Amino acid sequence: MDRITISKIQNYLRKSLESKHIKVEGRENKVDSADVTHNGEFLGVVFEDKEDGDTCYHFNMTILDIDLK
Repeated sequence: MDRITISKIQNYLRKSLESKHIKVEGRENKVDSADVTHNGEFLGVVFEDKEDGDTCYHFNMTILDIDLK
């Protein structure tokens, strides 16, 4: 993803999740995804999906069972 798209996604997540500490950064050797962190802690990955001329973004976050305790 280009820097403009990453910036737009970061702004969207910050607004939606009400946190200015969300950061979205491109991943090495990956042009279709970016890492999402909060206060430096890894949250998940945003994937870009282009199909039939449309583009959408999927945010994938794994929650471990030990985090729920």
